[in-house]
Amino acid sequence: MVEKMEERPKKQPKEGNKNRNKPEHGERRTRENGLGGGDRKRLDPQTVDYYRRVCDMLNEGFTEDEEKVLFVDNVLREMEEQATMVAMDKIGSVALQKLLPFASVAQVGKVLSLLAGEAGSDLKTVSCDRCGGHIIESALRQMSRWTDNSPSEEEPPATTEDNAPEDCGNLEEQVLSLSNVVRENVLEFIKNAHGSHVVRTLVQVLAGCVAPPRTEYRPGVKDKNATPTLTDFEAPVSFWYELKNLSACLMENVNVCVTDSNASHVLQMMLTVCHRKRPKLLKQMNKSIMGYLCGISSAPGVSPLFVFFKDQTGSRLLETVIQCSHKALLRNLYKCHLKKNLVDLALHPIANYPVQKFIAASANLKVFPKVFNEIVEGLEAIMAAERMGVVTQLAKSCVEQEETQGLLLQHLLQAFHCAEPASRHTASLPLFLSLYTYELCYPTEASEDETPLKNPLEVICYHGSCLVQSLAKFKDRSLLMNSVHSLSPTELLALGSHQMGSHALQALVTTSSDKSKGKFLRKMEGTYVQLACSRNGSRFLEALWNSATVSQRQSIAEELLPSETQLRADRYGRHIWPKFGLTHFGKRKAHWMEIQTGESKKRKMFSDILE
Repeated sequence: MVEKMEERPKKQPKEGNKNRNKPEHGERRTRENGLGGGDRKRLDPQTVDYYRRVCDMLNEGFTEDEEKVLFVDNVLREMEEQATMVAMDKIGSVALQKLLPFASVAQVGKVLSLLAGEAGSDLKTVSCDRCGGHIIESALRQMSRWTDNSPSEEEPPATTEDNAPEDCGNLEEQVLSLSNVVRENVLEFIKNAHGSHVVRTLVQVLAGCVAPPRTEYRPGVKDKNATPTLTDFEAPVSFWYELKNLSACLMENVNVCVTDSNASHVLQMMLTVCHRKRPKLLKQMNKSIMGYLCGISSAPGVSPLFVFFKDQTGSRLLETVIQCSHKALLRNLYKCHLKKNLVDLALHPIANYPVQKFIAASANLKVFPKVFNEIVEGLEAIMAAERMGVVTQLAKSCVEQEETQGLLLQHLLQAFHCAEPASRHTASLPLFLSLYTYELCYPTEASEDETPLKNPLEVICYHGSCLVQSLAKFKDRSLLMNSVHSLSPTELLALGSHQMGSHALQALVTTSSDKSKGKFLRKMEGTYVQLACSRNGSRFLEALWNSATVSQRQSIAEELLPSETQLRADRYGRHIWPKFGLTHFGKRKAHWMEIQTGESKKRKMFSDILE
């Protein structure tokens, strides 16, 4: 039995040997996965539980400012000896990230100095950590408060040993120190998934603007390409020189920025903030970037830019360059590279995105008519390739160029096969919304009887709705309005209740003349209750109400009034009832008319001022 026990492999103790390699208080050693395979100090369970309670306290809030100041001071004192471990721990980093906005600027500066270690040697490690990077970003954002005279700085609590704020470290100096570390290790920072986010936030702060924390906005909810809103603040003068040095450092490594995804986003952020705050520096950077891209060797007769237009990383950088470019660069870009190549690029699955940006950027330039003529010649091919973003952007740009609007409509009618005979024009709105050609939805002499036809109003798509909304801003909307009036009340009800179709119909009807709007409302009579009880229809009905005349509002109210029980019981209709003042309309109609007349005059007065 003893021999068998000796032959068995010895089990490793869960907490290690207590007599040797004993960890210090407040930490334990574990194998770090995926970060080089080395050992890294971790917080022990007791300390992790402490910071979990800190999170709970911060979520609950404080009743008095003095209580908050003492709490922040105590937590920061507790983490001084193991600041790096706290920042790189999952729970500790969340607690510290929530705590920093409550800390004074001097305390934030001290936290950065603790994370930097001796001579700033630890900043790179913390910044490139998936948890530590969030702490560095949060600390940088507090720079927007550097001019604030917070009570915690003017009157430190009695428990604070360091009574002078300057003894806690200067946040400005720490930001400059971080920037210096970034410049010395620029490739390691910008190519790292977490470090690149730190550099992006650093660039914002050096330029004097800051975005909300990544945990507070979700671009993917409504628009995955949406960029966070930047808030300006007055930055120290020293930041301007450091921003210039950092931009020069990025330009020295532009070859990496156009090929590496993480590095590309850093350079894009630099261009964005310079477009906002430093236009002269932006002009220099754009010129250098375009010089590098155009200097790459390529096949004879082919622009070297086309390689980057068709590359996923390079195209995103080009989009930002085009958005932030001055007029001379855009004109040169078209003349030397894009001329006679726009359609080919628009058909490409990647290159069509920078083409969209170029169409948008050139809308107010003299070169736009040439760009327009080139694109519309290949409009049907672009639509067949399902590059509808190019078409919708072209329509948006034509809003600014009135002379191109009629020509675009004619090309659209031809692309949807409803230009001739003229009787097909009434089908233009459903076809534009569904992006189907005439033959797929309506019977023709050439079509076979066995081919099932599709109802265009049942397949309304996002790009179709965007296209119609842009066309609704054209000076002449008679084509689309005639198509609206040709629809039956049932079709209009379905369109007004559709998630995307309602927006298109709203754009057309609310901007039409009172006469045309009255004709539409008369056709819609008998459907107002159904619209009011619909999620999208109620919003559409409210938009109609806001743009209607007093007599038109009265007609709507008279139809809704008998359905009080149904409206009040419906989750959407119950909001319509008080907004339209229907109770008042039923009991004091004359007074209701006076109120509506006053609102109508006020709205007309403000609309005249805005126009």
